[in-house]
Order: sequence, then C-alpha cells, then structure tokens
Amino acid sequence: MWAKLMDTKNAYTAELWKELLNGEALSVRVVPASGWAKASELEPHAIYVPWGKLHVAQEILRKI
Repeated sequence: MWAKLMDTKNAYTAELWKELLNGEALSVRVVPASGWAKASELEPHAIYVPWGKLHVAQEILRKI
C-alpha cells in the first residue's frame, strides 16, 4: 500500500524529491496528476511512499 506524501508542480521537482528520498533508502513512486504514463512534464505530480514508511519520509522532510 502506498501513501501520498506530497504534490509537486512538475516532473522535474518530483524527480528531485525522488532522488533525495531514494538517497535515504526510501522507495518512492511518482505519479502524474492525470494518471497517464506519458504525461506532460509540466503537469503536477504526486509523490507516494510505502504506507509503513510515511513517518520516516515526513521526518526526512522535517529535517530539510
């Protein structure tokens, strides 16, 4: 099960957050707002983390 961590404005910022969280050993799933696999890079994206690791991700974001 995946829990929504945050929304981003575009694919570029979503990938930056993904790399940061992956560096802290968290699995991350980036999903475009439209849900299409070939979505525009300029549309909003959502970042999801595993349900049991949501508190870890929030703690990482708090420290930044």
